[in-house]
Amino acid sequence: MKQLIASIAAACLLAGPAFAEGNLNIYNWGNYTPPDMIRKFEEKYNVKVTVTDYDSNDTALAKVEAGGHGFDIVVPAGIYVPIWIEKGLLLEARPDQMENFKNVDPKWANPTFDPGRHYTVPWQWGTVGVSVNRKVYKGDINTSSILFNPPDELKGKINVVPEMNDLMALAVHYVGGETCTNDMTVLKKVRDLLVAAKPNWVSMDYGTVEQLAQGDIAAGMNWNGSSFRSRLINPQLEFGFPQEGFPIFMDNAAILADAANVDNARLFLNFIMDPENAAMISAYARYGNGIVGSDKYMPEDMKTAPEVNIPPELAKAGFPIETCSPEVMKIYTRIWTDLQK
Repeated sequence: MKQLIASIAAACLLAGPAFAEGNLNIYNWGNYTPPDMIRKFEEKYNVKVTVTDYDSNDTALAKVEAGGHGFDIVVPAGIYVPIWIEKGLLLEARPDQMENFKNVDPKWANPTFDPGRHYTVPWQWGTVGVSVNRKVYKGDINTSSILFNPPDELKGKINVVPEMNDLMALAVHYVGGETCTNDMTVLKKVRDLLVAAKPNWVSMDYGTVEQLAQGDIAAGMNWNGSSFRSRLINPQLEFGFPQEGFPIFMDNAAILADAANVDNARLFLNFIMDPENAAMISAYARYGNGIVGSDKYMPEDMKTAPEVNIPPELAKAGFPIETCSPEVMKIYTRIWTDLQK
């Protein structure tokens, strides 16, 4: 009898997803969650999904750490994942043991920020570079000098997305340093470079898609997918991959340690590792997704987009953005504070 009961229980667990119901609350970057993919998940599992937006890694971390948030899933950048784990904010959901984990591209299956993928699954990966309006500037755009030593025609028309780690990574490599360096000579050069460059910027803002497309700004530090979306509106825009070095990032979905809807959150992690569903995210957000087999479901313009496909001659300039030591982060924060003055 015990064996029969165990068999019935096991069968119920396997059948569980088909009878899922209830709610799922997702906390994600703004303009980053495809409504059609969410509707598909809701219809498949009879789960009501609510998406709440945030504008930065720091905003998301502070909100969740404060408690009382009500969210089940969050999507932090890879460099922030170790911080979330160290603070005990993520559930060790073991996505590496989920059915669709077999679809994760091997190069994203064992990242340094989450060895073995015990906490996170890929959401989108991309690059940090420069967006430029070719109507305003016709010179070389594959350089960070667009930001740090801009030509006259771009001065006062530049926006820098206010993500500290992205900007610091570009600046460190621009002055010849290495990722997460603690060399104070290099870091002083970075500080002086940024402070001198800031008067040439008109803003430090996240809302780049519309600003670039409308011509409110002519250039700026940007993410490749965001630049792609702007170009679809304004074909005068191009994305540059700085030859001095440009960061490659991965944003990741994870279940919060205090999630109220853990079972539905697990379903969602497995759901977005399905190639067709991952392609829906890419088609909306315009970044790569790290899921093998998703290419055949992609829109044709994703397959050839210059923002998504790194030029072979510049590929070696790309580097994975990393979580720096607490000591380095303190220096970064001091530089960042100086930059905000």
